[in-house]
Amino acid sequence: MESQRKFPRTFSFEFFPPNTPEGQEKLRATTRQLAQLNPKFFSVTFGAGGSTRDRTLGTVLDIRGMGHAAAPHISCIASTRDSIREWLQRYQDHGIKHLVALRGDLPSGIAASGEFRYANELVEFIRKEFNDTFLIEVAAYPEYHPQAKSAQDDLLAFKRKIEAGADAAITQYFYNADAYYHFVDACEAMGLDIPIVPGIMPIGRFSQLARFSDACGAEIPRWIRKKLEGYGDDTASIRAFGLDVVTELCDNLLRAGAPGLHFYTLNQAGLTTTIWQRLGL
Repeated sequence: MESQRKFPRTFSFEFFPPNTPEGQEKLRATTRQLAQLNPKFFSVTFGAGGSTRDRTLGTVLDIRGMGHAAAPHISCIASTRDSIREWLQRYQDHGIKHLVALRGDLPSGIAASGEFRYANELVEFIRKEFNDTFLIEVAAYPEYHPQAKSAQDDLLAFKRKIEAGADAAITQYFYNADAYYHFVDACEAMGLDIPIVPGIMPIGRFSQLARFSDACGAEIPRWIRKKLEGYGDDTASIRAFGLDVVTELCDNLLRAGAPGLHFYTLNQAGLTTTIWQRLGL
């Protein structure tokens, strides 16, 4: 963990682009509330195959119009080089200088990956076409990508993203801090020297969390899963227990030297704000 202590702490919040005017207004209210915590930036997700790209850009511009820094995600799966170049040019034209570059998920019903297979190819393309125009964040998987053949293969895939020109990384969420510590130690052993910011998922609804975790390969430790299952439909107890678990996780990570936290907010401010206040940030 020594490599991470030298980096300045970065706190950020992730949104998904709303698809209704009502959702847009709710997100503006959430943005105003979370902006009081003075994050370095907000990030906005990019749907499978670019399905939300216009709404992603619109949400980023909306956040910037409120006076806050925002970074769009860009994924390359099922995309062409021409389409990615076009979107990067649009981002540059709008003065956007910060990206979260991802492979992304293959849209249902589409068998081919397109002209990019992996995120390192996207990072390499961005650097080749736009040099140092953008600060590039990439994804990291402390519990390893669900499609990785082995832990070592996943580490090497991450290494290729850094060597292609990534500046920093944000991890998939996790609830086992040791997974993050071991991942960082393995990166240090490979000579990788970038900030690796832990991704944090507050716990509000167990059924939703279980669905997300099954899809992305994030482990819910057995003791946490059993406690959450035991609460049934008792939403208040789920939220209270979740706040305790996630606050302790964040506190341990920061004490160990993690270079900040990235909250997957699900476009809600309440749980993230409460965790922030409990941490004394």
